[in-house]
Amino acid sequence: MNPSGAAKRRLLLVGALAAAVLIGGFAAQSLGGATVYYLTPTEAKQRGVPAGTAARLGGLIETGSLRYEPSTRDLRFVIGDGVTKVTVVGNGAPPALLREGAGAVVEGAFAADGTFRATQVIAKHDEVYAPPPPGATPPHRTP
Repeated sequence: MNPSGAAKRRLLLVGALAAAVLIGGFAAQSLGGATVYYLTPTEAKQRGVPAGTAARLGGLIETGSLRYEPSTRDLRFVIGDGVTKVTVVGNGAPPALLREGAGAVVEGAFAADGTFRATQVIAKHDEVYAPPPPGATPPHRTP
């Protein structure tokens, strides 16, 4: 017995939907690791992130808190979200775009004293690009 045209279309539609679900599932799974999710200082405090647990923390660098000592490569700043502030301690030169009042995401872990020990510091930038005026040299030029 040969299936009718309507049955063939239904079977084809079901097969196409199953393929779309599989492809979507694989895409979501592979992209899941590429998303950069971070906690704000307040969220980290509310969740009670234990010392030594790897985490990402994001917020704004507090004005007057950014300190870098080139001889020891000691980097320190305070990151906040308007409610909670956390002192971040890192080792290494700060990214070129890292500045007070700007956003940053830090990867690392909280220490027992409540500071956040950063293994990586990522400066966030806004989406507005303004090229330098004609004849001006960009501030972060590589020799």
